[in-house]
Amino acid sequence: MKKLLTSFTVSLALVAGAPAVYAQSQSAQEPAETDQGTYSNPAASGEVETDYNDEELRKFVEAQEGINGIRDEYMGKIEDAGSQDEARELQMEANDEMVSVIEDAGLDIPTYNAIATAYNSEPSVRNRVDALM
Repeated sequence: MKKLLTSFTVSLALVAGAPAVYAQSQSAQEPAETDQGTYSNPAASGEVETDYNDEELRKFVEAQEGINGIRDEYMGKIEDAGSQDEARELQMEANDEMVSVIEDAGLDIPTYNAIATAYNSEPSVRNRVDALM
């Protein structure tokens, strides 16, 4: 079950790009498939955008708050899952909910992930986001 829980944490980072989760799984550098297409990791290519406007960053903060709640809710459920299959099902539910939260905030997944990457690698973006939290 620990292996799946680790997989869940990495999946959260790749699908949703949440800064808190992303920091826990910094070694995960693979792209993730989403309904929006393939996400490429701008940090891996050295191309991190930093000129996000305040509206985009506010949407990111709004989505981040929802994602943190989902992550907190599902981590316990996955730890308590009775089987690998049940844990995988819960992981997929959490991922679907996180995608919905991001889209409801007015962002697409690649933009959310790019801002999360910039948050973790660019102090100027981190400072601006932290000021909005």
